[in-house]
Amino acid sequence: MIELWNWRTEGRVAASEIRLALADALDVPVLPLGGVDLARVPSGALLVDVWHRSGDFPTSVDCYGVPAELPEVGAVAAFARRLGRACLLPDDTLDAGRHLLVAADGTIRPVHHEVRDTEDGEILSEQRLCTVLSPRCRGWSPCQRSRWVPDSVIPALAAA
Repeated sequence: MIELWNWRTEGRVAASEIRLALADALDVPVLPLGGVDLARVPSGALLVDVWHRSGDFPTSVDCYGVPAELPEVGAVAAFARRLGRACLLPDDTLDAGRHLLVAADGTIRPVHHEVRDTEDGEILSEQRLCTVLSPRCRGWSPCQRSRWVPDSVIPALAAA
């Protein structure tokens, strides 16, 4: 089964820099999505689409053709370390404002953002930690049913 990954990075990052960091982190060929002859794509290659918007984490990265056996969390942790920037990936709550923040050292923790829909897509702002100190993260909230419960922190070495 082939997977699709959607990540965001801290700051504006050029598509070429994203592809180089992914290729280095995952040790696979990485090609831009547009303008590629699919018949000539090497086996195991990732196709990557990168675009920019405003707000926090303005660079969006979509990875197509990811093998299902490749663990996403470890991959994004390695990618964040190679890139030297924090990244966001969706968590398991289906809450549009809740993400996993992967620090530049690969450490992972759940966070929340305010989400505003625009013509250019979702804009994230006002990052805050997902913590039991927040009334929105206690009790029966989706945060409590997540694999990534409030206040959880996965150290860099465990994330890889």
